[in-house]
Amino acid sequence: MVKAIVGACWGDEGKGKITDMLAADADIVIRFQGGSNAGHTIINDYGKFSLHQMPSGIFNKNTVNIIGNGVAFNVPYFVKELNYLKENGIHDPKILISDRVQLLMPYHILFDTYEEARLSDKQFGSTKSGIAPFYSDKYAKTGIQICDLFHEDILRERINSACEIKNILLEHLYKKPKLDPEKIFSEVIEYKEIIAPYIVNTAEYLNKALKEGKNILLEGQLGALKDPDHGIFPMTTSSSTLAGFASIGAGIPPYAIEKVYTVAKAYSSAVGGGAFVSEIFGDEANDLRMRGGDAGEFGATTGRPRRMGWFDCVATRYGCMLQGTTDVAFTAIDVLGYLDEIPVCVGYEIDGVVTKEFPVTPLLEKAKPVFKVLPGWKCDIRGIDKYEDLPENARNYVEFIEKEIGYPITIVSNGPKRNEIIYR
Repeated sequence: MVKAIVGACWGDEGKGKITDMLAADADIVIRFQGGSNAGHTIINDYGKFSLHQMPSGIFNKNTVNIIGNGVAFNVPYFVKELNYLKENGIHDPKILISDRVQLLMPYHILFDTYEEARLSDKQFGSTKSGIAPFYSDKYAKTGIQICDLFHEDILRERINSACEIKNILLEHLYKKPKLDPEKIFSEVIEYKEIIAPYIVNTAEYLNKALKEGKNILLEGQLGALKDPDHGIFPMTTSSSTLAGFASIGAGIPPYAIEKVYTVAKAYSSAVGGGAFVSEIFGDEANDLRMRGGDAGEFGATTGRPRRMGWFDCVATRYGCMLQGTTDVAFTAIDVLGYLDEIPVCVGYEIDGVVTKEFPVTPLLEKAKPVFKVLPGWKCDIRGIDKYEDLPENARNYVEFIEKEIGYPITIVSNGPKRNEIIYR
């Protein structure tokens, strides 16, 4: 069976935990898009980990972990994460890398940094990981595939061609030093020995695994609202965050995906800019932020404090619709146990009209939240492993949201650890 695990909204929903949990029964886990610009926090028997490029199945000895062709592959970061895992007792995880994945080049990070500085107060809130320049090059066909490392004449030619264009921008737009293509070639060619043992034709590998009936997990990064086609454009990421893209970014047929687990958090959070209708501020936001997750709501990659808000039924319903959701995994409900009352955003008021449809960005910027306030349960619910044992108001909260979004909540996570989970 093939399952996809994706985010409903802005990301930061707890996909890492759900992937780690479901990976216990998976033969293969695949990262199919994005790069080291976002992280998944996982807490299990080995400890607490923040993963960025690595698939979240690496903690399972029998699981093969694949970096798919849709990923922005940062080789130095890959080495850094391998060393980080070894230092923490995870030795020799099974990893394969697509022979068609493209390389995040050193100059992509430079251009990301320069462009954010140029935009000043109009910047996109980039993590400066080189993601937008990487995907710009990929779709302009000036990117470099990992297989080019094994054909040095092609690699040199493609680096020279890329630098020719980029040096014009560096000189005339950014007023920065030009790139030295030979220096870049010398740096990048050293990647070859590092990654050679991992590279395979992953499309062939996966399609053979499908025929053999293997259990496969497709692991997404960020959430539906960060998708460049359907999200809060232009404050999105640069790769598709939808389950539909998983077949492309992994190399499997779209009809093979039987289950789409869309992860939604019991409240809202976001890193970076863009419209966030249910956002809260001040002490109210800080109280929720400091209680969130295992050590507060701070970006796994940047450490930035996440923007906080109440659960948004409009955004989540839209995200679930785009993802083709079969199951909702509802996370971090334990965090809300301190509240007497819990506001839930059930609609948007735009120019005096209330809607439950998620609008385009210019209208979204004008939207005001319409809240319904539900009673809290005022107790710690960690450790409860049966849904019927949850306090009545906690169950009412889950069921109210399930009805509003229109998709079945089949998993309820009531803590950050792998075993803090309730199946419905």
